[in-house]
Amino acid sequence: MNIPLLKEWVLKRSKYFKNKYLVAFLLFFFYGMFLDDNDIFDMIKDQITLSKLNEEKEIIDKKLKKTKFILKQLRYNSELEKYARENKLFKRDNEDIFIITYK
Repeated sequence: MNIPLLKEWVLKRSKYFKNKYLVAFLLFFFYGMFLDDNDIFDMIKDQITLSKLNEEKEIIDKKLKKTKFILKQLRYNSELEKYARENKLFKRDNEDIFIITYK
């Protein structure tokens, strides 16, 4: 910027710079928004992290409900044997297990 243009720009806006309350407000505003330890960028980053953690919490809550339901079912011997044979691949002594997988 050319010096005379800068001087002209400052002179046009000098009435705003004479207001000490406005200058103090602008200084504190910019300090708080951009220079402070808890600036706007940290706040946005923290909000993103919080939303990711809330999504993970919902997933874990769903898994917990499913696990509690399975645990209630396993109180009965018939359900315990069924769960062990289907999910943990337990077998009786006279049986063979064949596992079929698809690609």
